[in-house]
Amino acid sequence: MDQAHGLRLMVKKKVHDTGGSGNTRRYSGKGPFPRVISVTSGKGGVGKTNIVGNLAIALRRLGKRVLILDGDLGLANIDIIFGLNPAYNIKHVINGEKDLADVIVEGPEEIRIIPAGSGLQQLVDLTQGQKLNLLNEFDALEEDFDIFLIDTGAGISSNVIYFGIAAEERIVVATSEPTSITDAYALIKVMFTKHGTKTFKLLVNMVDHEEEARSVFENLSNAVVRFLKGISLEYVGFIPKDGHLERSVKQQCTVIQRYPESPSSRGFSELANRLLASSENVAQDGNIKFFWKKLMNR
Repeated sequence: MDQAHGLRLMVKKKVHDTGGSGNTRRYSGKGPFPRVISVTSGKGGVGKTNIVGNLAIALRRLGKRVLILDGDLGLANIDIIFGLNPAYNIKHVINGEKDLADVIVEGPEEIRIIPAGSGLQQLVDLTQGQKLNLLNEFDALEEDFDIFLIDTGAGISSNVIYFGIAAEERIVVATSEPTSITDAYALIKVMFTKHGTKTFKLLVNMVDHEEEARSVFENLSNAVVRFLKGISLEYVGFIPKDGHLERSVKQQCTVIQRYPESPSSRGFSELANRLLASSENVAQDGNIKFFWKKLMNR
């Protein structure tokens, strides 16, 4: 019996195991499913990873249990902003060398992080056995977290697109630079025209004031309405330019921890509150298990 067949049997057993014992933990049906939110951008250098790290802490302070996946598989860096040096990463899980529990590390304020491995291959290149191994590992996370944040890479590579379309909610980060707006539009266009993704949230980063952020949203929204019929683009706020944030990056610490009263810290807190107050009904396939099944089936 080959490895892939064995993994299929393991996954099948978990899916049908409604009682049982051992370490299998299944969603009980009580309360909402974990929200799976990808944070992505069409262009690098827009502060995406800092947004994920600070947003995670802001959500944790509102009582949510947060898990971060460093989805930038070619250039892992979420652990850097937390000053962490993990011994293992998701590559060890993919290869079956470690269990997911061995890889997850604790960050500040009890958030959890799944580190990525620099130079990791494209998800599309994984073998069937490796994909099933991931499904098997993530199946046990359902009841442990309320929010699953994915820090994707930038651009329109297959990994970025896969994470974006598999997540139930996706935040696209852009700045006021024309190239950033153009690249954000290109990302949305690819996800819509090739994969049918229709809902996006826009977060504008590194602007002087909200009027500038609203202008970025209007420019992008006008292009979407004109050329991409049927897309919903929602404005979820902005993070202002802030020297405190730049200093915190150099100190390998999040700005919301080091400078909690700074303008950018207030922006992250407002973003977290806005996301939690959203009346959007997240579909039941927005949980972690279904996220991975959708991702691996692409």
